[in-house]
Amino acid sequence: MMYILRRIILLITTILLVSIITFGVFQILPGDPVRTMLGTEADPTQIENLRSELGLDRPLYEQYVDWMKGLLTGQLGNSIRFSMPVKELLFDRLPVTMSLAGLTLIIVLIISLPLGMFAARRQNKLSDVSLSTVTQIGMAVPSFWLGMMLILYIGLQFSFFKISGYIPWTQSVAGALSTLILPALTIAIPQIAVNFRYVRTAILEQVQLDYVRTIRSKGMSEQNVMYKHVLKNSMIPILTVFGLIMAEVVAGTIIVEQVFSLPGIGQLLITAISNRDFPLVQGIVMYITVAVVMINFIVDVLYSVLDPRIRLR
Repeated sequence: MMYILRRIILLITTILLVSIITFGVFQILPGDPVRTMLGTEADPTQIENLRSELGLDRPLYEQYVDWMKGLLTGQLGNSIRFSMPVKELLFDRLPVTMSLAGLTLIIVLIISLPLGMFAARRQNKLSDVSLSTVTQIGMAVPSFWLGMMLILYIGLQFSFFKISGYIPWTQSVAGALSTLILPALTIAIPQIAVNFRYVRTAILEQVQLDYVRTIRSKGMSEQNVMYKHVLKNSMIPILTVFGLIMAEVVAGTIIVEQVFSLPGIGQLLITAISNRDFPLVQGIVMYITVAVVMINFIVDVLYSVLDPRIRLR
């Protein structure tokens, strides 16, 4: 219980620190949201009235406290660019980004885990060397370039794949997949390469330990040795890397949504930054922060489930 409590305290502290940094950064950035809303022709009286209405004439600590209260209650203010609550904009775009991230993680998991185990079992053989070479290249491929290549050589060649836009799951499951598969592959391929290498390394480290030789000497099949013992004992380092990959996937949607014109959080963030829509940018930054911190928290909790020694320490 103390382990979980410490993780929760760390989670809250991290979110609090990020909120302070985020709020402070947007106070010193150039650009005036009031002038953005009213235009360059507005007179000083209009500017002062709107500044007072938005509470921008109050001390910074009061503005921060009000903003934090809004975060806790879900009231993130109104978007300057769209003239509507930030919360509504996030809820409208969140299903797209969550669908993309979820599909990406599924692809990473179902491909990298079996490939890593296969390569570990075939250590230093042609298949292992070939996979290691391909994944080394995959790690170096920029996501925006990969996305464009997938559009050119797959999206434009096969009518099933959509290269822009989004079809909701409620409207058509096949349609949603057709709009998400290529963006998901764009994010997944470099992450598959990363996870493959860590899975392979973790499996190889376990295979060389004495308990594996003992199990094999008792006549257990190689498949049972790998799946019942080796993989289970390799999950701590694999889970660590997969947690980092989940955070990378959340951040990676920002670029990929632009490439494929997906109406998600990433595209919304680019639009908000371009229009100096500070309330919207702050809301999105905090969403990304909470998502990443929650992923790390879940990984920490899973550590204690997989290995009770971590919880006891």
